[in-house]
Amino acid sequence: MRLITRNGYDLTDRFTLAAAAFTSLPARSCVVDGEAIAVNDSGLSTFDLIHYRCQDHPVTLCAFDLLELDGMDLRRAPTEERKRTLTKLLRRSHPGIALNEPYEGDGASVYKHACALGCEGIASQRLGAPYRPGRVDHSLKIKNPAAPAAKREAEEDWGRYASSASKTKS
Repeated sequence: MRLITRNGYDLTDRFTLAAAAFTSLPARSCVVDGEAIAVNDSGLSTFDLIHYRCQDHPVTLCAFDLLELDGMDLRRAPTEERKRTLTKLLRRSHPGIALNEPYEGDGASVYKHACALGCEGIASQRLGAPYRPGRVDHSLKIKNPAAPAAKREAEEDWGRYASSASKTKS
């Protein structure tokens, strides 16, 4: 059992609650695409609690997609089939893993509600699409510009810009 980042870093020892949860799943093997989250006192996922290690919050893996189960490669299966299989795999509560609940409907309406709740944004996938890693045309991530993570990213981008601007002036 390993928790690996998209850049190949092994965080299994750092996120022990999520790692332990995988050992309790009713599967011999599985590969899950997800995101490590920690929630603040309001119940919202806050990246800074993980990124800056501000406090000792338990980290949960928010599971988005299922790529392999018991040796079967699911990446070519349609989005909705992979999500149904993931839902069945996680049907029982496993502290350390949370199913990212899919919502069907008008994306603009879902986005509006997510922003009103203070969420970071929404991610959407075209029904029927196979799994493709990275940025692809059938998967969209739309961020809430008022969310703390978006503000942090803007500040980091501004810091990089200001740093590179000062280097070019010399």
